[in-house]
Amino acid sequence: MTDLLAGHLDPAIIAAAVASALDEDRAVFDVTTHTTVAPDQQGHGFFLFKQSGILCGIDIAREAFDQLSPELELAAFYDDGDYIEDGAEVAEITGPLSAMLSAERVALNFLQRLSGIATISRQYVEEAAAGGLTRVVDTRKTTPGLRALERYAVRTGGAHNHRDNLQDGVLIKDNHLAAGAARGLSIAEVIALARDGAPHSLRIEVEVDTPDQAAEVIAAGADIVLLDNMDPDTMRPIVEGAPAGVLFEASGGVNIGTIRAIAATGVQLVSVGALTHSAPSLDISLDVRPA
Repeated sequence: MTDLLAGHLDPAIIAAAVASALDEDRAVFDVTTHTTVAPDQQGHGFFLFKQSGILCGIDIAREAFDQLSPELELAAFYDDGDYIEDGAEVAEITGPLSAMLSAERVALNFLQRLSGIATISRQYVEEAAAGGLTRVVDTRKTTPGLRALERYAVRTGGAHNHRDNLQDGVLIKDNHLAAGAARGLSIAEVIALARDGAPHSLRIEVEVDTPDQAAEVIAAGADIVLLDNMDPDTMRPIVEGAPAGVLFEASGGVNIGTIRAIAATGVQLVSVGALTHSAPSLDISLDVRPA
């Protein structure tokens, strides 16, 4: 297992995700392979990148083969995080052909999906760096059950993770403020409730969509101000006029064409849901050659 994967993703999470995917595919009941491939037939195959991108998930692909047959051996030629040119072979798999074919789709699904996320994450990071020193972060807009793997892919691409779940941080959004307003509470009073009730180690972040709201939130002592769906010209004076120590996150309306200008406003964070919810899978194939 690569150092990057071992240090940042629990092997038990990998094993569980792969087991669930193999069960969903009924890989051990692969009627086509069982009826057409000899039980003792051997083979080998090569994972081929059919477009350039960032490799991610090679050890997860290995786990898919391991779970169907410990006799299958995957030798990786590159590590997660490496940039792979179109046409490059990134790994070789050898062993029982039947198990290889039955695990093929699950292995490729993980490899294609995670490499796609890592690739688009790298693109966003590079664009943000061209505009400033902004940190690109993901969101909770992940595939149910695959959050840990997709967040790993985001890191592999050079971006960072936002809060992992609802327990990890206080993020007061417009609906929370609306709920407070319905009870007669001001924004400052909602923030005070969060400050009093949440663990002292958690920072308080509040979503705003106007400069006036931003000023109110800053005056109320929020640690992080989330500037939602604002254009760069609106964000810049808010950031430049804020007291030292206030962090700003830009969110909403962020795409590969706008992130450079957003980064140039001086915000410290830009959250991009597209890293996970809209990342196209990378085109990768497994060229299997029976013995």
